[in-house]
Amino acid sequence: MTSEIDPADPNREARFIRSVLAASEDCIKILDLDGALVFMSEGGQKVMEVDDFERLRGCQWPDVWTGGAAAHARAAIAAARAGRSYRFQEMANTARGNPRHWDVQVTPILGPDGRPESILSVSRDVTALKESEERYKLLAAELHHRIKNTLALTQSVTAQTLRAGGEALAPYRARIDERLVALARAQDMLFQAESAEAQLDALVRSVLTPHDLETRIVISGPPVRLRDRAATAMTLAIHELGSNAAKYGALSRTEGRVALTWNCGDDAFHMEWRETGGPLVAPPTRRGFGSQLIEKTLSMQLRGKAVADYRPEGVVFRLEAPLDALLARE
Repeated sequence: MTSEIDPADPNREARFIRSVLAASEDCIKILDLDGALVFMSEGGQKVMEVDDFERLRGCQWPDVWTGGAAAHARAAIAAARAGRSYRFQEMANTARGNPRHWDVQVTPILGPDGRPESILSVSRDVTALKESEERYKLLAAELHHRIKNTLALTQSVTAQTLRAGGEALAPYRARIDERLVALARAQDMLFQAESAEAQLDALVRSVLTPHDLETRIVISGPPVRLRDRAATAMTLAIHELGSNAAKYGALSRTEGRVALTWNCGDDAFHMEWRETGGPLVAPPTRRGFGSQLIEKTLSMQLRGKAVADYRPEGVVFRLEAPLDALLARE
């Protein structure tokens, strides 16, 4: 025969709350408005390695923290007294002196009059997550170092190989060097972002800096975070467009200008490179490697459509690609 819980049992809700608090691995605390410890959950005592909470009862919670962490704790108490929530991540030792990373949420507990009467503090141990982040950073730094070394080695081997071909191959050697430098710059930006993504505006400005960026090139578009593959493809494409404009197009003349714009809408990314003020343009009799690199790289890597229009007044290049192939995931 099974026993039924009487809904009218006045202790039912209290037992339920005690069970929830005991099961939670978060350190759940109640503070008074001055920041003194009033209560700590059973699960919280375990994660904080507290053997006897009575020895801590009445202690000032900010004293658990040191340095900047203590300042956060005091600010959290002040915010709660004013009726606001406060969140921070800092390190603090357990009662046994073991260091832990904590994600802390502090909120006011309101009385019947709607004013704070005490403070709730919930601390979650995120030490394992922080350690994983540190390992990721170390691995990313090592990978970045190896990629840069590989690019430098590739540049050296290519230069030596082409040098054997004499002066006839000198222009090709210079273009290959420029492309490898552009790839290295993209890798630097991805690493500096501390994740496999890059801001499009920063990437574009970095690539186009050698081409009188501030005076002859206008860049306009909303913030866009590119995933790593898209960032690499975009770097190569923008580099080729800039180099071609400097050698043959609008940027080869003082009065020439370039407008680079982009926007996102209807689940698609749209970008346009428009040149004006340069020499008269005629459609090429053959498609060079640079043009093929631009169109094929963007089309394949971004699953989009890249088209160059050789208008007499200046080259117009357009790219359209699905956003999910381009944007970094949230």
